[in-house]
Parts: sequence; C-alpha cells; structure tokens
Amino acid sequence: MATNTPAVTRWSCPAAWHRRVPPAGAGLATLASPRDALAVNAAALTAVMVRAVDTAVELGETLGDRRFNAVAIGPGAGVGKRTVDFVHTALSLQPHLVLDADALTSFGEAPEHLFEAIKGNHDAQVILTPHEGEFPRLFSDLSNKTPGRSKLERVRAAALRAGAIVLLKGPDTTVAAPDGRATIACNAPPWLATAGAGDVLAGFIVGLLAQGVAAFEAASIGVWMHGEAAREAGPGLIAEDLPEVLPAVHRHIYDEFGIDY
Repeated sequence: MATNTPAVTRWSCPAAWHRRVPPAGAGLATLASPRDALAVNAAALTAVMVRAVDTAVELGETLGDRRFNAVAIGPGAGVGKRTVDFVHTALSLQPHLVLDADALTSFGEAPEHLFEAIKGNHDAQVILTPHEGEFPRLFSDLSNKTPGRSKLERVRAAALRAGAIVLLKGPDTTVAAPDGRATIACNAPPWLATAGAGDVLAGFIVGLLAQGVAAFEAASIGVWMHGEAAREAGPGLIAEDLPEVLPAVHRHIYDEFGIDY
C-alpha cells in the first residue's frame, strides 16, 4: 500500500551513494581564532589559514568575503553569549552552516531562539550535529528516555521543529530533514567512539557544503565517510587519524568503479 511517508535509507553506502561521494576537502579552510591564541594556532596548523576573530562584528567582516561559502561553529568555541552572537551573525550572512558542540549548548536555555533564526533564513542549509548528551539540551522532550519513541522518530521530530537537518550521533547515527527524509548509518566501527571524532565529522560535512552539496546529502555522505575512514584506520585510532586516511577511502571508491586517478 502506498503511503506519503518519506523513505528511510539504512546504509553502509550502496552503489548509488558511491557514485555521488565527492572529496570532503573545502579546498581552502580558515580557522577563526581568538587573538590570544593566534600564534599557537598558526604554529600548529600549517595547512590551514588562521584569522583573528574575537567578536561577532569581526566574524561578520570575515564572512563578508564571499569566498567563505560554508561555516562550522562549535568545537572549542566556548559556551555563552559570544557563541550565540556568532551563530546569529553566521546565519544572517552565510546559509551553509554546521552547528556542533558549544554552538548547540549555548542555546540550551532558549533553543527556540535558534530555531526561529534558522527558519527566518529561507535559504538556510543548516545542520545540527548533537550527540545524545547534547540533544536533550535543544530537544528536552525528545531525549532517549522518551518512552515509546525510536531514535528515528525523535530525530525526525527534532528536524521538523528546528527547520534544519538534525544528525544524532551514535553507533547508528541518524540524519533527518524537516520533510521527513532520513538515513541511518550502519558502517561505524566501535573504535570510532573516541574524543574529537565528532569534531572531525563536522569538518567533513562543512567541506561537502563548501563544494555545493545540499545539506541533507552532505550530512549523510559525511557520516558514511566518517565511518569508512574509521574502518580504514582500524582499532586504536585517534581523531587526528580520520582525515589522514580519507584519501584511502576515495581510492577504494575509485577502484570499485574503475575510475582512473
């Protein structure tokens, strides 16, 4: 019997996805750093540009350069009003946005303010990437303690409420769009549960957004790439290993389809 319920894809990247997976790299990445950490970050990040940004005004000036076409806010940003202001500024200037970690927690007392801002930008391509600890801070009535609701149901309800793509991390990372589309990843090995791995996932996804991949697809592909990179790295990985093995993931895809490189 036909229904109007959008399909759910449970996947470890079937062939149709293989043909559509682009590299995760943004081409050129810039870290917005507090001035007092600028020298440390510049010394540590030899392949990434670094720019001093201490205020929302300075972030706005940076994003005025249209070469910046996707933004991630959250890891290491700090919890508080400044991060809230950064998010509002980014939403007003750049519709391609990944919000993770501190960017989510900073709206914990008034998540509706975030949702209203997202829905107020009709061109927004926003992805929220909480884990189970962060998810209830935005969706208190949809936590994993909610009786009778599956993870899929919870994430779909959250996406509709937020007006954004919601990606709930875990061994069965689930991605949902406000229109009900959803994917459930099943390729994540247990050793992917390591500190900083979620930050890397946010980077993978914002790299895909920077290439023009739509938000739902960017989140779903990023999750698959993340799992495949962990499988490639093997047990004992640390978060820093994931970007290093990503080229091997792409080589496997190219080899499978006989693509020369």
